[in-house]
Amino acid sequence: MEKKLASPSRIQTWYAWYVVVVLMIAYISSFIDRQILSLLVEDIQRDMKINDFQISLLMGISFALFYTLLGLPIGRLADRYSRRNIIMAGVFVWSLMTAACGLVRTYFQFFLARVGVGVGEAALSPAAYPLIADYFPPQRLATALSVYSMGIYIGSGLAFLVGGRVAGWAAELASAVQFLSGSGWRLLLVLVSGYW
Repeated sequence: MEKKLASPSRIQTWYAWYVVVVLMIAYISSFIDRQILSLLVEDIQRDMKINDFQISLLMGISFALFYTLLGLPIGRLADRYSRRNIIMAGVFVWSLMTAACGLVRTYFQFFLARVGVGVGEAALSPAAYPLIADYFPPQRLATALSVYSMGIYIGSGLAFLVGGRVAGWAAELASAVQFLSGSGWRLLLVLVSGYW
């Protein structure tokens, strides 16, 4: 005979969906931070005097290698420690490193800042999936995970839809801001890092 599970209270249900929405917003944020660089390639190459190979390292291996490799140890940490704190630390690191990308002066500094973005973002999903599983019964888990996963597509879309418009505005504003040396891409990265 199957055991009947107690149905969660309305407050528990709302709170569980609140958790999913907050995690989805974090996922959106991570994809905006990740994708926005592709809109800024020409400006970055011109200002930093770097070639196509160097920009490909900034957009590819500097981020992807560390994002991929650190997912495993962070997942292990998420099995043992506070998933919420791991996610908060990750958001803090990737936001700080995205701002650093806008403030760098050398290619090496930029590369290290992109590594930092990858490290910070690597903390989100390994901690988010089990956190969501903590709040939902098995029969509702697939829906909750699907809502969380929407962040990928919403974030990518917003990066391109809004990013182009904001990049133009940032270029105009940056000419008035001394420390950014008139570089709109620098201001855009600093602004993107702080919206979270």
